[in-house]
Amino acid sequence: MNVSRGDVALARFPHASGGRGKKRPVVVVQAEAYNQRLRHAIVAEVTTNLISDPANLTIDVSTDDGRATGLAQDSAVTCLHLATMGEERLSKVIGRLSTEMMAKLDGCLRAALALS
Repeated sequence: MNVSRGDVALARFPHASGGRGKKRPVVVVQAEAYNQRLRHAIVAEVTTNLISDPANLTIDVSTDDGRATGLAQDSAVTCLHLATMGEERLSKVIGRLSTEMMAKLDGCLRAALALS
């Protein structure tokens, strides 16, 4: 499976304690150059816990951009929960973040990782 930066896919996101975790949407945040060369991807967790935080991107599924993500309900991409996953763990791409949403997500990544 080839994934692209901004793809929304389903994956079993690992639990912070090291457990198996549950299947949920994730967003591919890894640079496109690496997506083409490597058989793994860095992803951010998607949650329905809509806590306002500079490291979270809120997605409103009633908007055109929100519907394009393939998510069923309002959600947040949290850059506080990142994981590296093999492509085989990404089971299905369900949607994609728009260019504008990706620009906002870049700001969330900067906030979470203290990058200027």
